[in-house]
Amino acid sequence: MTRTTRRAVMTALTAAALAVTGLTAHAQERTFKLALQNPKGHPLEQGAVKFAELVAAKSGGKLKVNVFAGGALGSDAANVSALQGGTIEIVVLNSGILASQVKDFEVFDLPFLFADGKEADAVVDGPLGQKLHAKLAEKNIVGLAYWELGFRDITNSRRPITKIEDLAGLKLRVIPNAINVDWVKAIGANPTPLAFTELYAALEQKAVDGQENPVSVIAANKFNEVQKYLTLTHHQYNPQSMIFSKKVWDTLAAADRKLLQDAAVEAARYERQVARDSAAGALDQLKKAGMQVNELPAAELAKLREKVKPVVDKHGAAIPETLAELNAQLAKLRQK
Repeated sequence: MTRTTRRAVMTALTAAALAVTGLTAHAQERTFKLALQNPKGHPLEQGAVKFAELVAAKSGGKLKVNVFAGGALGSDAANVSALQGGTIEIVVLNSGILASQVKDFEVFDLPFLFADGKEADAVVDGPLGQKLHAKLAEKNIVGLAYWELGFRDITNSRRPITKIEDLAGLKLRVIPNAINVDWVKAIGANPTPLAFTELYAALEQKAVDGQENPVSVIAANKFNEVQKYLTLTHHQYNPQSMIFSKKVWDTLAAADRKLLQDAAVEAARYERQVARDSAAGALDQLKKAGMQVNELPAAELAKLREKVKPVVDKHGAAIPETLAELNAQLAKLRQK
């Protein structure tokens, strides 16, 4: 074999080896953990299962997602920390919780922002929602898509709420953050910050009179067993962020990152529809279980909005550009 022939053979073998190596890197099997607080059967858990199915199908089974629901991998705060360290790859959580990483996410905790799901979709899927997710990169987090928990309503075990004055003195559990404490104070109730995992027991033992959550959460966690009255206030909307560990993301091939991104967006559309379809069913379920359900009259709802307006002004002042951008987008939507 001549030197030229040997060189040609070696070049061909090297090229083949590189091709195989590249193929193997792209086709490498990976398994990811997905953590969320909601129990099995909840729309968010159904969305997570759908995402896992989409990832498996799109990757030909080479990429797998194991779903850990019901807080099996710890609290939201613990999950975010583990995600930043790369030991949990994916988390779905209330977008407002991410204010501990990027303050602008507080905008999603402000009361009475959105009139309906269409407005919320337009904002989170639009420039503002994408800009906020992009800001997470500096915190070693990749924002993939926005899912939905829904509009929050108030329950209690003491009395029906038919007017604003009925809220006075009620001890209400709130998500532990300043905005939620402030708006509950503003309506005359007594806020009690409490982890969600402690909520059922606190309601059962009458340590708190009530709480506020979307009807899907109320039904899924059987709060009807320890709460008698449900008032449909829709006072706050909770988008959910699906986030990925940047530490792990940066090790993935570009094609795999695109696959995961596409699956997240597709699963988000599915989950939002499931959440909205299930809300009516959850409400019927709660009524059949014996809860007394009522809506606040329009005049009382207007009073409620007025009561919490100073809270929006106070906390919005800390994120003026983000709130202004959100309000400008909502104004355009409402003109249409």
